[in-house]
Amino acid sequence: MDFMELARTRHSIRKYTNEQIPRELLEKVIEAGLYAPNAGGRQGSIIVGVHDAKLTEQIGKLNVAKFDRSELLGNYVSDEQPSIIDDPTIKSGFYGAPSVCVVFGPDGFLYSIPDAFCCAENMTLAAHSLGLASCIIARGEETFDNPDGRKFLAEWEIPEGYIARCFVLLGYIDGAEPKTAQRL
Repeated sequence: MDFMELARTRHSIRKYTNEQIPRELLEKVIEAGLYAPNAGGRQGSIIVGVHDAKLTEQIGKLNVAKFDRSELLGNYVSDEQPSIIDDPTIKSGFYGAPSVCVVFGPDGFLYSIPDAFCCAENMTLAAHSLGLASCIIARGEETFDNPDGRKFLAEWEIPEGYIARCFVLLGYIDGAEPKTAQRL
């Protein structure tokens, strides 16, 4: 599929089957993230792939633990693919995705957040090209700003001065592809 078709047909998915994706596809998605453009060619992002559904569920619960609805500008995302914004009963920010990539960037670097989201965008496009469903999720810093979260950072040997910027959920869609939203 050509790039424009890929870009037009990729959707943010928030309903996943329990089927785990093959490890080799996870590795390809991570590789795509590592080839994303970064400010000044710095390539300062670190990507951790979590290929364990129980672990992603645990981290997904940390992701919503400090979610503050009062900060929202709007309160509706989708009927087909509801988010925690739409449905306060959703208890995991990862929506049952069996694999998740955590994108870290250097704290205090002006372009850390844009660099991380460039990685995430490359990853979602790669995932779509490989037949995987995906979604970019924010609230990285908040997810690991607690004792349980800090344990993960230590386990993964994330260097001091790096901070989680975003997540890329990966899996297979549960249900039909959502309709493509109207563009302005």
